[in-house]
Amino acid sequence: MQIKSRVHKNVLYVLLCGELDEHSASYTRITLDEIFDKPNFDKIVVDLSELDFMDSTGIGVLIGRYKKMKDKSIPIFIANPSAHAEKIFKITGLYEIMPKIV
Repeated sequence: MQIKSRVHKNVLYVLLCGELDEHSASYTRITLDEIFDKPNFDKIVVDLSELDFMDSTGIGVLIGRYKKMKDKSIPIFIANPSAHAEKIFKITGLYEIMPKIV
């Protein structure tokens, strides 16, 4: 798993690359928490265009980050989901808490 981030006009853009599963969950959780703890944004866009695979552990990581940011009133949006991620987000209802943007 590789995670890239940048802030542009008060929006934090995060690109997840690789596989978000049991093996990468701890690293992803810690890295996202470090990135999210910086106070220079008011919205987060998670780009999944380079995410090859995500399982239930990965879903848990994203839900945990959502809850953490909800407490700070910072919304999270999903961008460019792969067909695999799109299916997971629709089936689980995750788009209701982390809307997809175009």
